Amino acid sequence: MRIVFAGTPEPALPSLQRLIDSPHHDVVAVLTRPDAASGRRGKPTPSPVASLALEQGIPVLRPAKPNGDEFVAELAELAPDCAAVVAYGALLRDGLLAVPRLGWINLHFSLLPAWRGAAPVQAAIAAGDAVTGATTFQIEPSLDSGPVFGVVTETIRPTDTAGDLLERLSISGAMLLETTLDGVADGSLTAVPQPSEGVTLAPKITVEEARVRWDLPAHVVDRRIRAVTPNPGAWTTIGDLRVKLGPVTVTDSEPLPPGTIRAGRDGVLIGTATTPVALTLIQPPGKKAMAAADWARGARLDETAVAS
Repeated sequence: MRIVFAGTPEPALPSLQRLIDSPHHDVVAVLTRPDAASGRRGKPTPSPVASLALEQGIPVLRPAKPNGDEFVAELAELAPDCAAVVAYGALLRDGLLAVPRLGWINLHFSLLPAWRGAAPVQAAIAAGDAVTGATTFQIEPSLDSGPVFGVVTETIRPTDTAGDLLERLSISGAMLLETTLDGVADGSLTAVPQPSEGVTLAPKITVEEARVRWDLPAHVVDRRIRAVTPNPGAWTTIGDLRVKLGPVTVTDSEPLPPGTIRAGRDGVLIGTATTPVALTLIQPPGKKAMAAADWARGARLDETAVAS
């Protein structure tokens, strides 16, 4: 089957590689977002998906306006049977959706209809879900609402960050996507409408939303920090400094007022609405991440230090 693969970030790479290696499919082109500025000099850099495609000698399409008439015509010339999508990063409109004869099939990292949107893995961790997964479905104009071909489940571990969980889902999801495309190609697989109940939304998390709220219970603080690790990254302010934080550990230590910092033999603790949490890593401005205990010794914190 002639396939156009649409994807941009690193979690899409296992899916692209499986389809490249598949004896049943031919990846005729890769659709990805335009090169983005990277590094201190802001040099345009290809997306991870573009880099892999170029290494494999696959044509890379990087339209600024993927739904424009010009690109729709360009895609039609490739005559794809199907388009596979993994975290492409742009909405697809009717004209583009109509090009492949078998439509567009998306791999989404949640158990739909739960957590429709751009940040399903982060939302599942922040909500305290015990289980999540990945879903393949037929794309239609509305957000992540199309009929489902298949699912795979994944347990959320107590210490999972979004990065940890997404890494596992990208691998199991890649196998699901390949199996789905095999079934679509031979006509053995039929999509089933999503249930109308259980719809939840997972919009993209902003940097401001990644700021830690110390007035919440410790277990909520823990989940929220893990949910935004590594991106966009949890942060707080200590005095005049804005610092990034790694995952924390919930303790049973004596309560501290929310945001109050105490450094001692038992580590660096910060108060929450319940028990304190212990910091593991901290990244001051302009420096690399370091162990919280090392940072505390150098920072010479006084007894009134507060995170906010």
